[in-house]
Amino acid sequence: MLGYIVRRLFLMIPTLIGITFLVFMLLAMSPGGIGASLRVSGGQMESSKAALVEAYLEDRYGLDDPVLMQYLRWLGRISPIKTGERDQVKPTGELVRPPKALKSPPLADSWFRDFKLPEGRAAEIEATKGPAAAGTGVGREGETAEVIEYKAAAKNYAKARADYLVSKKNLDKALVRYAEKSGIEGAIKDGKPQMGVFAALPPDTEAPNWNLVRDAGLAVLEAYETAVACRAREIAAFRNGPYPKDGVPVLPGVLSLAMPDLGVAFSRGRPVKDLILDALPVTLLLNFVALPFIYLIAIPAGMLAARYRGSWFDMSSGAIFVAFWSIPTVWAGVLAIGYLADNQYLGWFPVAGLHGNTADEMGFLPSWGSDGFSMGWVGDVFWHIALPVTCLVYTGFAVLAKQTRAAMLDNFNQDYVRTAKAKGVPGRDVLLRHVFRNSLLPLITMFVTIFPAMLAGSVVVEKIFSIPGMGSLILEAINLRDRELILANTFMIAVVNLLALLLADILYAFADPRISYD
Repeated sequence: MLGYIVRRLFLMIPTLIGITFLVFMLLAMSPGGIGASLRVSGGQMESSKAALVEAYLEDRYGLDDPVLMQYLRWLGRISPIKTGERDQVKPTGELVRPPKALKSPPLADSWFRDFKLPEGRAAEIEATKGPAAAGTGVGREGETAEVIEYKAAAKNYAKARADYLVSKKNLDKALVRYAEKSGIEGAIKDGKPQMGVFAALPPDTEAPNWNLVRDAGLAVLEAYETAVACRAREIAAFRNGPYPKDGVPVLPGVLSLAMPDLGVAFSRGRPVKDLILDALPVTLLLNFVALPFIYLIAIPAGMLAARYRGSWFDMSSGAIFVAFWSIPTVWAGVLAIGYLADNQYLGWFPVAGLHGNTADEMGFLPSWGSDGFSMGWVGDVFWHIALPVTCLVYTGFAVLAKQTRAAMLDNFNQDYVRTAKAKGVPGRDVLLRHVFRNSLLPLITMFVTIFPAMLAGSVVVEKIFSIPGMGSLILEAINLRDRELILANTFMIAVVNLLALLLADILYAFADPRISYD
């Protein structure tokens, strides 16, 4: 059994790589690519601020790199095995890495090869390339001089990179106008200049718009040199070690072990790990409360329906199960809010959320006081999740009850049941010790399918009842195409499903001694 478990755990690695790679490619191929919604919202800003946002996204997540390289970089981040120098980690848990290298300016080796920056400006830029000053004093808010120096250098580089992006966009516009006036075929595609076409042609310095192209080219070169200088200063500040290093070294400078880095969410600017740790307990609470109810209702109901097949209970329960199974969760949630939570009708339950406005003033447990009964913080939570849990339970127990009935009916017709009855074994023992035990395999299979289905169903339930769980987080990530959040959720759900399948195989061996993995 141990060898089988180890093999299955190792097989999870390529499975997870395949799942995350597929999701990553789907995100990249979607209209606008990864982070498109943020770029759209950035389009409502002034150009300098939008460029600053784009510069941060490109530098932090490498969105300007080929998709495969982006995926490999993400895969390296979530791997616990790290190569090269160890990352540094901020007190918030966010990892700090050296800034990415800048790509050379467009047409720098052809049209603008002979362009020179003004002598004074070139010397000014060169002077900023010196190493950052190391310090040991304490700065504002308890920050060391190294931290202050690094943050200032990182801010300056972000601004310089944004200026570089703005200048590249201006050059693109100038090249488009130049190509239109000069009638260069194939130089413009989808409103963007094709640099390969321009590089293959000599510049026409007599063209009407050449002055615009020349000035834009000089601006790009100046912005590039400034960004390179600021990057060098940030690297120097990084090497001063402003933050402690992450992980445990195995071979110093070569190999280390560290916790997986899920990245920082595009949409919220917070580490994905923190967002998941905030939302996951809420979803687990809903599902762990719902799951026992599902099994406590479904298994006895399915057993009774199988035991008294053809009776009024069997037929009525079957009709009820099918009816519940057919009711969409969305419709059930809306009806529950409309009739059970709306004060115009019954108003028995809260409409949304996990807590009431006065939850922080309550005691932890229900109690009686001078003001009467107080349900306490715990009671308030369960009161708020009563309707969401009900919406999760009714579909789950309907499926499981029908499956229990079918599995037990199949075993009722087996020879060993007739033999047990012929030997005078009491009917209760036949039902529980023989029929039910041999019906466990399908029920175990249902367990590993119900739990992921409930997680998927909780996305809808959390949205309807405004519960800040994983469902709300996933929907927000999908709407904003937040790569880090989507991939982290995909990875986590895939791990849960694979572990559930492994658990099912282990339980099969305990439920049926005939099953062996040796």
